[in-house]
Order: sequence, then structure tokens, then C-alpha cells
Amino acid sequence: MESNLSPTTSTPADLPVASDAAAPLGALGTGALMFAHCAGMVDIVALPVWVGTLIGSYRFDPQQAGLLATLFLAAAVASSVFFSPRLNHLPARVMVTIGFCVAMLSFFGMVSIDRYPVMAVLHAVAGFAVGCSLSFTHGVIGRSRNPHRLFAIAGLALGIFAIAFLGATPGLIAAHGGPTLFRVFAAVMGVAAIASACAFPSPRAQTHAAAAAEPRFERAVWFGMAGVGCMALTQAMLFSFVQRIGLDRGFGFNAVTATLIALGFVNLFPAPVAGLLETRIPGRRVVRAGPVVQAVLALVITQSSTFAPYAAAVSVFVAVMIFTHTFAFGMLARIDRTGRAVAATPAMLMTGAAIGPVLGGTLVKQSGYGSLGIVAVLIAAAAVFCLSRLERRPSSSGAQA
Repeated sequence: MESNLSPTTSTPADLPVASDAAAPLGALGTGALMFAHCAGMVDIVALPVWVGTLIGSYRFDPQQAGLLATLFLAAAVASSVFFSPRLNHLPARVMVTIGFCVAMLSFFGMVSIDRYPVMAVLHAVAGFAVGCSLSFTHGVIGRSRNPHRLFAIAGLALGIFAIAFLGATPGLIAAHGGPTLFRVFAAVMGVAAIASACAFPSPRAQTHAAAAAEPRFERAVWFGMAGVGCMALTQAMLFSFVQRIGLDRGFGFNAVTATLIALGFVNLFPAPVAGLLETRIPGRRVVRAGPVVQAVLALVITQSSTFAPYAAAVSVFVAVMIFTHTFAFGMLARIDRTGRAVAATPAMLMTGAAIGPVLGGTLVKQSGYGSLGIVAVLIAAAAVFCLSRLERRPSSSGAQA
């Protein structure tokens, strides 16, 4: 893998950011990016345990629990929208480190508090801080020589993190109570802050003249962002409640926990496989098929009354999103060489993810778990429409998307 944030030789001259060379990543820089990616994407891994803990340990109803997760994610969206256009003007290492430090302090604050209004405020603060850190992380990945491959490696790191998190956290919460979840979150943010402060890559900031020359996003970029957001909405809406679906249908705590651990192991594979298949499968086919497969799995999870189909669908549910998004990330990075589009990845993912928990909680409260699958099919149709318009442009370089 090429691991330099150096210019790609075939990048068009009218994209000044891509020609702004940066320091090599190296092993430590790559490692810091992986830590930052895992901490910033903690919601992808933790949503079922997060929402399940808020319901089971804090006795919030599904709508209240979903709203807390939504506040975190909505704040991350606002942060990403604010910071992604400023990717090339602010010191990445400083911004990422500060963001994770603020998130760590916010989660520590939740450990000793069970009042809903205060928890809501702290969730929002943590989300804004994480969104800042993750925007700079994805922006730096997007400016690398091979964004698709580097993002695939980040996906592998997230899979390893998921195994550790899902394997240990539910048991710790069962043994020591709900606040343990927030202690774990704080520890994750603290480790990411230390790694970022020590080794996060620091690409050079632009001059004002170069900033003024940054091109507007093409229409394909906007459609791609919307499509990724739709998939994130389906994932968050359903994944927030997979633990409760299994428990409420009598599958048992141990069986449901084992399913989540299996999910973590499965998540090791989609990102590296997507990296290997970058030049072998047209990206447009992948991004069109991903939402359809996601919707089918959602129907199986929500409609199954027996454990085996539920467990099989849950174990691969997140993998579909990881595989599809790796291709979408690479395609977006090649269309927009400034890195700003992929720096907005938290906004893409978390706009949908922010709506998902509270939408899912409202649907469950009003119509039961089956309604989640029906709505997932409708969202999938919108995602296919948007992602089918995410095309590689003639000015792009690199492997066929």
C-alpha cells in the first residue's frame, strides 16, 4: 500500500489541494489514523449495546433511548458540516486531539449522572467533538495516494475493534451496571486522543489563493452523499434494536451476545475484501446492490421468530454497509480530489444514523419491530436511486471504480 499523503501524478491541475504535498504517513501515522477511525466510528459498533443499555439499565423507553443516541449523532453531523469545508485550513493533529479529549470528558461526565436532560446535553457535546475528530481523520485518508485501500484498512481495524468491544462490553455492563458503558467510551476516546497527539499526520494547510480555487462539488458527489446517508439511516434504525429484538423474542442473553461477537468477527472481512476487489468489480454495481441486500437482511431480522435466521442476518448486517461504503468512499475521493467530500463522511453517515435511533424507537413504540423492516425497504429504494448516479468522472485517476 502506498502510504504517503503525496500528490497523485494524474490529478488535474485545477484541483490545488491534491497538489499540496504532505508529510509521509509512515507506520505510526497510519496507526494513529486507525485509532482515530475506530474511536470516531464507535457508534457503528456500539449502537445495539448503547441503546440496549439505556433501555435495560437506565429504564428509558425505546423512544427516549433512541433520542439520546440521535442527539450524539446529530451533533456529530453538525460538527462535520462545520469542519469538513475547513479541512485544508486548520491543523489536523490539533483538531483531532482536542475533539477526542472533549469527548472523553463528556463520557466521563455521564458515568455519575442518570438525569435525562443532563445526559442529553453531554451526548450532544460528545457527538460534536467526535464529529470534528472524524472529519479530519477521513479528510486525511481521502487525500492519501489510494483512499479506497487506506479506508479498507481502516475498516479492518474497525472490525478488530468491534470484536473486542462486543466481546467484552455487554458482560462488563451486566456485571457492573450501565455506567460501565460510558467508562468504556471514555477510555476509547482517551486512547485515540493520545495516539492522535503523538502521531496523527499533519498535511500542510492551503494558502488563501488555493482555497479560493477549490471547485464546487459535482452533482454525482451530492447523490453519493445522499445514498450513503440512506444506508446509514437503515443501519442505525435497525441495528439500534437488534439486541432488544433478540432478547424480547426469547433468544436469551448469551445467544444474542454470541451473535454480536460473531458480527464482530464477520466485520473483519468486508473492508479488506473490498480493498482487494477494487479493480475487479465495478464500484457502481456494488453501490447499487448494497442497499438491496441490506433491506433483505432487515426483513429477515425483524420478521424471524426463530433464532437461526435472526443470528445469520444480524452477523452479516453491518458487513454489507462496510463493504458498500468502502467502494463509495473510494469513488467519492476520486471524484473530489480536495478531500472535502470524504471529510464530510461523518455528516453522510451520521445524518442517517442520527435519525435512525429515534425513528426506530418511534416505530417500535407505535407499531412493533416488524415495521422496521418495511421502512428499511422504502429507504433502500431511495438509496439505490441516489447511488446509481455516483459515477467515476473522466478526470479521475487510479483504478476503475
